[in-house]
Amino acid sequence: MKKLSTFVSMLLILIVAVPNVFAVSEAAVLFLLISPNARAGGMGEAFVAISDDASAAHWNPAGLAFQDGFQFTSLYSKWLPQFNLDDLYYLYMAGRNSIEGLGTIAGSFTYINLGEQTITGETSPDPLGTFNSNDWALTLSYATLLAEDMGVGLNIRYIRSNLSDVGAGAEKGNGQASAFSVDVGVLKRNLFVDRLNFGLNVSNIGSKITFVDASQADPLPTNFRIGFAYRAVDQEFNRLTIALDMNKLLVNKNDDGTSDSVAKALFTSWSNNDYIYNLGAEYWYANLIALRAGYNYDDAGNVKYLTIGAGLRYSVYQFDFGYISAGENHPLSDTMRFSLTIGN
Repeated sequence: MKKLSTFVSMLLILIVAVPNVFAVSEAAVLFLLISPNARAGGMGEAFVAISDDASAAHWNPAGLAFQDGFQFTSLYSKWLPQFNLDDLYYLYMAGRNSIEGLGTIAGSFTYINLGEQTITGETSPDPLGTFNSNDWALTLSYATLLAEDMGVGLNIRYIRSNLSDVGAGAEKGNGQASAFSVDVGVLKRNLFVDRLNFGLNVSNIGSKITFVDASQADPLPTNFRIGFAYRAVDQEFNRLTIALDMNKLLVNKNDDGTSDSVAKALFTSWSNNDYIYNLGAEYWYANLIALRAGYNYDDAGNVKYLTIGAGLRYSVYQFDFGYISAGENHPLSDTMRFSLTIGN
């Protein structure tokens, strides 16, 4: 059977519209690269050296090592609002808890719904049925301090992609596949000078994911992220943090259409000039109200946009909002993220 062209269109939309993705056509399960946090989204997604809330499981699991107590965060975003599709949305939930003498453990769940698709026959456009397309991932995290100002973290992730529940023609398999991946991260506070943080995270390290057969397996979107964050103002009622990240997709596709293994791509992918830079700033007044702004610069993918955001904190509750301004007719333009965080 064949899937209606809308199914193919949905995949193409996801390929061109995931922020911080370059050479995306070379990798699968791209939803793993979507920002799961409205706070970081408002800062241009420059967060690897901050990572000071439960969403650190995505940005840099090492940031969990510095966090005490319990915290839960959740996010909802209507994905790609320019296409006006009500069943295209993104969800994220994460919780962490510190254990004295052991470190910090966390769990997170990521889900993107790609909507209902139509099945057609081999030679006829007449509909034969429908199916729902979605991707999700479950992540377990652990982080600990190696020193008072240095933490390390590890994620283990199960990934499930349900693009289709039927095959296409004589192809083996169908549009369903699973994979495992790991992330490793380091976060160093007070690097050289007070209030300067350094963060590094390599995410989605794992074997290729197979939808049809092993010869057509696709690599995971292994991503290298490095960055700095500096607390420029640190007063009782005023705090200003400036952050800068750099991303590099560690995926390399050869001229014959095959992709290097993850181990080989860790070295061969650096020749591609497809770096992404994220710049962000966050201002807090009296630890109650936050204002944020940022910029995403991806020259190779021609994805350049501004972000803004705001936050409101009361007691153990924090509400955050992030907005992408990517220009007229861009798939990401007017994307809004809403996060609710509960805990210390």
